[in-house]
Amino acid sequence: MINSSNINGGMSSPSSSSVNPRSPGLKTYFKTPEGRYKLHYEKTHPSSLLQYPHGKSVTQVTLAYLKEKQAQLAPTPSSSMSASSGVRFAAARFLGGGNGGRTLSFVGGNGASKSFTGTSRSSSLGGLSNCNSMLTSNYDGKGTYLIFNLGDTIYISDFNSQDKDPIKAIHFSNSNPVCHAFDAEAKDGHDLLIGLNSGDVYSVSLRQQLQDFGKKLVGAQHYNKDGSVSTRQDRCTSIAWIPQGDGAFAVAHSDGNLYGKDGTGDSSFPVIKDQTQFTVAHARSSKSNPVARWHICQGSINSIAFSSDGTYLATVGRDGYLRVFDYSKEQLICGGKSYYGALLCCAWSLDGKYILTGGEDDLVQVWSMEDRKVVAWGEGHSSWVSGVAFDSYWSSPSSDGTGESVMYRFGSVGQDTQLLLWDLSMEEIVVPLRRCPPGGSPTFSSGSQSSHWDSISPVGTLQPAPSMQDVPKLSPVVAHRVHSEPLSGLIFTQESILTACREGHVKIWMRPRSSESPPSNSEGLLSTSSKEKLLMPGKVGGSSFK
Repeated sequence: MINSSNINGGMSSPSSSSVNPRSPGLKTYFKTPEGRYKLHYEKTHPSSLLQYPHGKSVTQVTLAYLKEKQAQLAPTPSSSMSASSGVRFAAARFLGGGNGGRTLSFVGGNGASKSFTGTSRSSSLGGLSNCNSMLTSNYDGKGTYLIFNLGDTIYISDFNSQDKDPIKAIHFSNSNPVCHAFDAEAKDGHDLLIGLNSGDVYSVSLRQQLQDFGKKLVGAQHYNKDGSVSTRQDRCTSIAWIPQGDGAFAVAHSDGNLYGKDGTGDSSFPVIKDQTQFTVAHARSSKSNPVARWHICQGSINSIAFSSDGTYLATVGRDGYLRVFDYSKEQLICGGKSYYGALLCCAWSLDGKYILTGGEDDLVQVWSMEDRKVVAWGEGHSSWVSGVAFDSYWSSPSSDGTGESVMYRFGSVGQDTQLLLWDLSMEEIVVPLRRCPPGGSPTFSSGSQSSHWDSISPVGTLQPAPSMQDVPKLSPVVAHRVHSEPLSGLIFTQESILTACREGHVKIWMRPRSSESPPSNSEGLLSTSSKEKLLMPGKVGGSSFK
């Protein structure tokens, strides 16, 4: 790992060697057609934590950008668990750069002063530098933060500081946090959702957690307390804000149920009679929470993702199926089966035209919403694919800005410790042909006509996996071993790629165009106008969604 003293000597060259000194055999850069991505710095947990068991949780990563504080937050005792009236959606893809000036600051991106006193649980383990002495009620907190889980703890790091240690640790005594999501414009400041292995869900204010001196959640709204809705055996698996959902969010569980939450009271639902059928049950009162239960599949839902406008919900599960729903209409639109085993992850393109899936068949599949079927598949991983994402900040050097030559860049990470980057061109999404016999019709690569491309799949149809010979195959542009442990996720930002391994280590790889200079101010990277441009329906086209 590269420490801050190594980086300060030259930001464009994180290490004097191309090999990571703490990860023998791993290079600190990888090459792409547009140039080198360089390892800028790393974030991790206290090293002494390794002696403690991590349970069944796998590290997931969330980027959170806190806007400038608008009003004074009243100090809250660390033992309080006061309720909040709700939360609403905003994307949490905010990017690198200095966190700017504020009343009290962290080293690196947050200023020049850093004072550590007191005793937190993690610092008593010998690894976490406790900065609670500086987190007071007048702390503004504006900036970009990296949130990740490991074992029974949520860690918060200053994304713009080159200090590898987190600035805050939140401990859960009875269960492990397994998923989280952030809303930059949440009501009442409750912008962070946390789902636990026990099935419990909390919504809290990130700024309030940073202000507090303790190691417990403060000011939290508690959902599914003591298994009031979903039993404590049915762990949370994925959590997401509903875009334009006016305070609503969705939580997926290991029993195949998904709950939409937007109220204050508890709900009860009838027993599911047929575990194999998709059903939706509503709470009797619109003020109840959750407001609805979606039984999606038999077995665990492994991941959920909403399209950027909130119209569609994609889910993948243990049964190996991708399912796409019209969320407001509560209608199954399309879906299909993996080639083998469970699907573990899914992601939407920014324009809502394509969905990525990855799972236990070691493949990445590209689904088209227009055709409602698989239109490409990628082979390159040698183990399970655990994370996929589109790079909406990348643009092809050869793009002419027209819809006919649009190219998408996306990435995938797997348990083989590799990061793979892929390019998907509109010209590649064609029916694979072998030859056209004289006087005859074209034949597919299998040598016989395939029904896969005959027509658009009917609405509500779950398809079997098509023959690989009938679907275009993609090869990765880049395949690079970025960690020594299995990977669990990746995030694209305007200036970097973040990769995370399941053992709680996060690496920040700077893009070629920005690796020679410090990150710019993160607030300016997504101004109001640019966010509206990215998410505005009808404005997507050409280079605006690559």
